[in-house]
Amino acid sequence: MSQLSEKELSALNDLLADEELLTKKFSMLATQTEDTEIKEKYEQISQKHQTHFNALYEYLK
Repeated sequence: MSQLSEKELSALNDLLADEELLTKKFSMLATQTEDTEIKEKYEQISQKHQTHFNALYEYLK
C-alpha cells in the first residue's frame, strides 16, 4: 500500500465511522421490528455496511 496523505487517512476514518454507525443502526432496527420481511431486509443492509467497513479496514492494513 502506498503512503496515504493526512487528508486521505481522515477521509477513510470518516468512512469507517459512517459504515460502523450504519451497521449498528440497521442491526438495532432489525431487533426492534416484528415484521420478518422488514427484519430480514434490515439485517441484509446491516451486513452490506459491515462488508463495506471490512473492505475499507483491509485497505488500511
